[in-house]
Amino acid sequence: MPSHGRVGKRRAAAEIRRDAEFAAFTAGAAGRLLHTATLLTGDREQAERLLTATLARTYADWLRMGAEDPYDQARAELVRRFAGRPWWRRPRGGVLARLTPQERLVVTMRYFEGVAEEQTAAQLGLATDRVRAICARAAATLRSHRYDPAGPAPPAAEGAQGAPLPGRRGEPPRTVAEARDRADRAARPPAGQVAP
Repeated sequence: MPSHGRVGKRRAAAEIRRDAEFAAFTAGAAGRLLHTATLLTGDREQAERLLTATLARTYADWLRMGAEDPYDQARAELVRRFAGRPWWRRPRGGVLARLTPQERLVVTMRYFEGVAEEQTAAQLGLATDRVRAICARAAATLRSHRYDPAGPAPPAAEGAQGAPLPGRRGEPPRTVAEARDRADRAARPPAGQVAP
């Protein structure tokens, strides 16, 4: 058998194996990668385009990866593609809408993907202290979004006779459970009075 025939068969076998491995990888990892892309872009359609481009590149590099973790490689490609987007395609919505693109990258990698500070810094080309500072600033921004003191104050929940309900002395509820408890107490008639 000519040597070029054996090389062709080995190559074909390697490509068949790659296709099967890649199909298994995408079945297990595509959902998580799409979630990451959605956090970064703030838009499902853009996230799907970003993921498609990332998976195409991952597929093309599959045979060269060797023993490297394909998920780490795909996530690194996703981050590179997002970071290299032009300024006019910056994210505008989503859960992380108040964050800058760099803050989105750092927060997504550190908190949603669980990547260590050092690895995040290396992948983004930043100092570890800079990553830590970006995380702190982004966390403060996200916390301030919960209640904006500059905005109108929410009305205090009142009891049956118009008095503020006990609890936090007229402050707005901080959790859904606290809001529900206050609403239930406000709907109850005072002790000794029969409900209509």
